[in-house]
Amino acid sequence: MKYRGFLFDLDGTLVDSLPAVIRAWSLWGERQGIAAEEVLNFIHGKPAINSLRHFMAGQSEEAIQAEFLWLERLEAEDTQGVQAIPGAKALLATLNELQIPWAIVTSGSIPVAHARHKAAGLPMPEVFITAENIKLGKPNPEPYLLGAERLGLPAAECVVVEDAPAGIIAGLEARSAVVAVNAPTDAPRLNEVTWQVKTLEPLVVSRAENGTFTLSAHI
Repeated sequence: MKYRGFLFDLDGTLVDSLPAVIRAWSLWGERQGIAAEEVLNFIHGKPAINSLRHFMAGQSEEAIQAEFLWLERLEAEDTQGVQAIPGAKALLATLNELQIPWAIVTSGSIPVAHARHKAAGLPMPEVFITAENIKLGKPNPEPYLLGAERLGLPAAECVVVEDAPAGIIAGLEARSAVVAVNAPTDAPRLNEVTWQVKTLEPLVVSRAENGTFTLSAHI
């Protein structure tokens, strides 16, 4: 199968931000009297505001927005330990060298996503989709459909690279080929992804003269 573009999730896919995520959301859970494990088992791959609305059901939108701003500031300021996933920098450099379009499609907000992107030392994508750009977050396919549209490509001609179950479902629902990176072994629909890898290091991209590319995984 030949493709024309890449759509990357950020956290857990290009950037290892797990320690920062755990710190921030555990503190938030403590503020709300919710066990950290319960919070962390729910949030991955979803927009923060959706997670807050889940845990704060019945509370006012004003209260939810206040908590969102508190959490956003904490996550944007705390980038200790944030680093690129093995193989991320090399893969993105290859895509730029081969002039293959790629986008970042994250559920994070601009302050959080840009802080982690910068901390990891990654190149800037042509398209950077964040929570501010979408109405329906992952697992809805809207974020990946929008990312492909902004690249000027059909989602079916893009490869989605994801780690979170919600994002994997979003990529599949967008009709893209999906690379699952270090995904949970019990993730729904994992049998439908095209490749499963632990890091980005095994991925090999070969560009054709017509601008398409093939992707393989040397595992």
